[in-house]
Amino acid sequence: MRIERRLSDTFKAFASSSKAGGIVLILCTLVSLVIANSPMGPAYLGFWHLPVAGLSIEHWVNDALMAIFFLLIGLELERELYNGELSDLRTALLPMLAAAGGIAVPALIHFAFNGGTPTQAGVGIPMATDIAFALGVLALLGNRVPASLKIFLTALAVMDDLGAIVVIALFYTAEVSFAYLLGALAVFGALLAMNRILRVMSLLPYLLGGALMWFLMLKSGVHATIAGVLLAFAIPYSARQDDAQSPSHRLEHALHKPVTFLILPVFALANTGIAIGAGWMSALLDANSLGIILGLVAGKPAGIFLFTFAAVSAGLCRLPLDLAWRHVLGAGLLGGIGFTMSIFITNLAFAGQSDAIDSSKMAILAGSLVAGIAGFAWLKAMGKPLALDTDMETMDLEVDGQVDGRSR
Repeated sequence: MRIERRLSDTFKAFASSSKAGGIVLILCTLVSLVIANSPMGPAYLGFWHLPVAGLSIEHWVNDALMAIFFLLIGLELERELYNGELSDLRTALLPMLAAAGGIAVPALIHFAFNGGTPTQAGVGIPMATDIAFALGVLALLGNRVPASLKIFLTALAVMDDLGAIVVIALFYTAEVSFAYLLGALAVFGALLAMNRILRVMSLLPYLLGGALMWFLMLKSGVHATIAGVLLAFAIPYSARQDDAQSPSHRLEHALHKPVTFLILPVFALANTGIAIGAGWMSALLDANSLGIILGLVAGKPAGIFLFTFAAVSAGLCRLPLDLAWRHVLGAGLLGGIGFTMSIFITNLAFAGQSDAIDSSKMAILAGSLVAGIAGFAWLKAMGKPLALDTDMETMDLEVDGQVDGRSR
């Protein structure tokens, strides 16, 4: 049975903000690189290391502001699980398995170059996809790509980020203070009780509890941004699409612009100020940089395409009717845009190793640039929607049985 699912207003708002957000991120990255390599470079780099209330400004950006970014990621994941692409297991399997391939193959490529060496810790760097950049590039193509591709790439990137969050929690955690960790989990439990038992619908108690959970998580040794994801799943959510009364919906809507136009640009400014030395090109050919670049440029599209093809061939799931294999390859290429999450993991993987951090960031920028250009060029040439895709605000699906309430 063929059905058409209309894109939600929340998703369309998110996708439209990503286009402008991607442009702002590019500009901030260029500004940061230019200043860092100008006479003002030492003062600019020194500014981010100024201490404020016990932490450097860079730490406040990466640990506190990025917790808000992770909160938004959690809210988007929750929306996808309740009434988005991940709400039906058969439909969700496609982006889930694609994300698994997009995580596993780049990690294996990096490990092949760096296994058993001091840079092995960078294995998580090419795993991640930058949602804002990937959707921003896709948004530039407008109606030249099918609506299903936007949904597929979003669900894939959200699952990809979830995988990155799990990797951060499990493998990039230093010594753990179990007393503080138990305290953070106790706050999380209290927030869940406010939601499920007391039915508290005001956002303020959840935000205050989330701030306390962030502090306790910071002290525990587990990266504090994990608190943002946990908070997202403690906030009441309505399964009714675009429910303006839902606290989760209201918070997600309120966070889109601040995250896109403030938090991520500040993160870019704080983390891409790289002083480029004379040997920067040769540094791109070392084992760690090659693992990152090849992981993003080759590993991402290979993993996403092969895992998707295997899943469809095995009958586990189906492609949406308006999606062809050339679109899946295009999504895989765009999946190689790592940027935000890759830089974030770099800071954790090589903490205190400034040379390794700078060379990894250069590799991320190079790999993400190549992946973005390749994905844009491929989809511009080959991404034309199929003839049956008549409405660019719907995605066409084939399902067994009756059409559910989400279909029109």
